[in-house]
Amino acid sequence: MEYDGTDFCGFQFQPALRTIAGELEAALSRLFSQTIKVTAAGRTDAGVHASGQVVSFAAHDAFPIDKLSIALNTALPPDLSARDAAREEPGFSARASAVERRYTYTIVNRRDRSAVLRRFAHHDHRTLDVDAMRSAAAPLVGEHDFVTFCGVLPQKGGTVRTVRSIEIERDGEIVRVHVAGAGFLHRMVRIVTGTLLDVGAGKREAGDVATMLAARDRRAAGPTAPPQGLSLVEVRYPGFSSRSGASESAYSHQFGAERRALRSK
Repeated sequence: MEYDGTDFCGFQFQPALRTIAGELEAALSRLFSQTIKVTAAGRTDAGVHASGQVVSFAAHDAFPIDKLSIALNTALPPDLSARDAAREEPGFSARASAVERRYTYTIVNRRDRSAVLRRFAHHDHRTLDVDAMRSAAAPLVGEHDFVTFCGVLPQKGGTVRTVRSIEIERDGEIVRVHVAGAGFLHRMVRIVTGTLLDVGAGKREAGDVATMLAARDRRAAGPTAPPQGLSLVEVRYPGFSSRSGASESAYSHQFGAERRALRSK
């Protein structure tokens, strides 16, 4: 699945609110003529996007699976679409069976905001030191207690998570933070990003991040970066990645067009 999360109140179903799950379950229930409930690989917050989301559900076997994404897209709104569908063995869960999730946070780093990228990137006018951000990110890679970088504590399961990589790249006035891991706490990627942006802007030192991590206190970390810059771009399972082929970010062409326009000035 992919979606522009701007006008959704997050993924998780909420009565009387427009959510990804609400739209998707309504469409699937009509197609299968039975009540369908979905499970997502990542329950994205309001305003967060996805180009590589994966969902699973249980239903009768009568609907031709090779036609499902086509049929589903006729029933979904323009800002939510299905890319492909496949049958899985009983017991498969889009959430529990995933082995890695990858998020990308995109920043427009220039004095003036961008009208073109406003839905899919956060504007930061400060001059960002990407090398300092990379140094700050290094202590966060590995298995740690990330309670400092957690929005709402989980009801069960603890706050220890494994971050496999944090890569930060600059392409002209576009800065991207790529974070990969087995799983993440509530708003963890956005809090990490907000902290790294403060480091890049010189508001905090790169060495402060290790101290924040050890503090185990949300008040020690930086702000939560706004939702519009974040996108779930890939979910990996044994033998499958949601980013392969057509799952490249739907927004990359738009960013590419913006970069070409900037370079032509």
